[in-house]
Amino acid sequence: MTPKQQALHALELKPPISGALVPTFELEFQLTRELLGRDYHAGAEWQGATGAARERLVRDNAELKVEVARRLDYCVLMENSAPDDAARLEIVQAIRDLSGDDYLHVCHGDATYGIPNGADMVDAALAYFEQPDEMKRNADRMVDAALARGRRMLDGGMDGFALCADYCLNTGPFLRPEMFAEFVTPYLARLIAGYREMGAYVIKHTDGNLMPILDQLVSCKPHALHSIDIQAVDMDFRVIKERYGDQVCLIGGVQCSLLQTGTEDEIRENCRYVLEHGMPGGGYIYSTTNVAFKGLPLERYMLVLEMREKQGRYL
Repeated sequence: MTPKQQALHALELKPPISGALVPTFELEFQLTRELLGRDYHAGAEWQGATGAARERLVRDNAELKVEVARRLDYCVLMENSAPDDAARLEIVQAIRDLSGDDYLHVCHGDATYGIPNGADMVDAALAYFEQPDEMKRNADRMVDAALARGRRMLDGGMDGFALCADYCLNTGPFLRPEMFAEFVTPYLARLIAGYREMGAYVIKHTDGNLMPILDQLVSCKPHALHSIDIQAVDMDFRVIKERYGDQVCLIGGVQCSLLQTGTEDEIRENCRYVLEHGMPGGGYIYSTTNVAFKGLPLERYMLVLEMREKQGRYL
């Protein structure tokens, strides 16, 4: 199978194929300089770039994305290096020119309330109590806008969306479950249903302790949940797979904090555990619990992929 077919096999909860490696990818791989000696063009490099200069930025980013994917055996490519949607679609088209339909292409597509940032956390929290009706109207407006954009992105070459609003801290959700059911779940369900009706694949990302709201997240019917953050309280990969593995593809489980501060033996044991409990029956994509972040020693990340080669093949 092509990498894209491997991804779809997992996302659609199809039985694993004997001899195949468990699929893998990262929402972001930020170690391109350490791996290949160069970075994606980003930020100010795009400002004012037109014509041949813009074409070079698109081509360079597409070539680098494909090289990373081939070197690391990724099945999904998350386009997050471009400054705007037009450039995202140009890069996806350039990747298809280089590699055909080998990869599943996704971009950001969330439109639900996540944890507010520190600058407006108090005001945002008060609004749930003081302006609940306006919060709900705004939630509807955000979903409407996301679905309108989603149609354009799919028509332009995207295959789906990663919904990256974070809902939870290590100890539990920012909104208690009853409030989450009022202010987030109906809108997340409508967003996902709308995307799926368009033919898009939907990966819902949120780290932290999801257990108090996990039933609600699964009921919204994303194709997959990322990142099964096992460093959070009560997040046991085995338990989550047993309860939900027949309803939603699971992505993640390799603990980012261990990759930074753990021993190699601890990393190997973590990888063994998530492979042992994620792989049975299929519906699992191997990855870290967030991203392969800048500052992470490359050899630590390559150890994660080494464990996939050793213990990530279906019998």
